[in-house]
Amino acid sequence: MRKSHCIKFFSGRNSHYLASEIARHFGIPLGKSSVTDFSDGEFQPSFDESVRGATVFIIQSTFPPTDNFFELLLMIDAARRASAYKVVAVMPYFGWARQDRKDKPRVSIGAKLSANLLIAAGVDRVMTMDLHADQIQGFFDIPVDHLYASSIFVPYIKSLQLDNIAVAAPDMGGAKRSNAYARFLGAPLIICHKTREKANQVGQLTAIGEVEGKNVIILDDMVDTAGTVTAATNMMMDKGALSVRVFATHPVLSGPAYERLAESALKELVVTDTIPLKPNKNTEKIKVLSVAELFADVINKVYNFESISEKFII
Repeated sequence: MRKSHCIKFFSGRNSHYLASEIARHFGIPLGKSSVTDFSDGEFQPSFDESVRGATVFIIQSTFPPTDNFFELLLMIDAARRASAYKVVAVMPYFGWARQDRKDKPRVSIGAKLSANLLIAAGVDRVMTMDLHADQIQGFFDIPVDHLYASSIFVPYIKSLQLDNIAVAAPDMGGAKRSNAYARFLGAPLIICHKTREKANQVGQLTAIGEVEGKNVIILDDMVDTAGTVTAATNMMMDKGALSVRVFATHPVLSGPAYERLAESALKELVVTDTIPLKPNKNTEKIKVLSVAELFADVINKVYNFESISEKFII
């Protein structure tokens, strides 16, 4: 009689903190793997236990994107060559997602190239959270489980018991996400309109909607340099908002982000642990909610061919 396929979890180096929690919630130990580094910067991941016939979940957020993404590709290739039954890439944060289209001449579409590379490496399925653009799912010809942080953020928002809530989109691109939250919470919608002088630098910023007397909740998929959210926060406080909180799934927080957050009028930045916060930085305004239990539950349902639609509350 054919044995049922076992399940194993492995982690890339920079997502070990999250992979350990996912494995703990799932109820199995994290698999053993190692990476050999060479003096020229090359590295070689390897599995330190058998994966033959196993369904292998490799957990790796791609931040910063280059090394972590290539490490994930090498681990997928290694699992394939070691006769794994299925290989699933669990990418809580999907790097290169901002490059989802040609927004000017002679540029790459990095998200599509990333999808091609994952498929070429031999992955059978991808699991991720809050892509920068939903259409990236269509870049894959394999199943993609696209999770949302709403199932984590909404209970926390309700626990704050705030009056006069207004939901704000930091830019036009985030209007769809923010409108879904606003309808679910029964709150008015504010849309920020911004112009950029160049990448990671905000020009002019205005708000469309009633701000005065509101406890404003800004929703976004990520906070990178924090230029947009801190500028929006300060603008709304100047317009008479009672408080401003930002909910962003992925705390990229590069460059002057921590300093900008500390100096802004922001009440709280609520993020998930898809990306770890940098050590020795001021995190007094940052609240971290874990996605480990959510991913563990979804992995269990996917592995057992069960529906995951109950996880989408918005």
